[in-house]
Amino acid sequence: MPEFMDVHNNMKGVTEEGLREAHAADLAAQGEEGVVFKQAWADPNSGKVFCLSEGPSADAVRRVHEHTGHPADEIHQITLVV
Repeated sequence: MPEFMDVHNNMKGVTEEGLREAHAADLAAQGEEGVVFKQAWADPNSGKVFCLSEGPSADAVRRVHEHTGHPADEIHQITLVV
């Protein structure tokens, strides 16, 4: 199944608790689209959040994030891993 890295650009000041809550919301909704969210990272100073997931398509990942209230600004399929 393809892997994706998505980027959220407008989460300046996000806390560890806020990131955990957003990730938990994604985990609760992921089954609706056949997506598995693996990990999330954040830089509160820049407001960037990155999520690694596996799923059938970038659109499926996008729909989960939209459903949980924090739409991704970018979604990139990962095709090479070293």
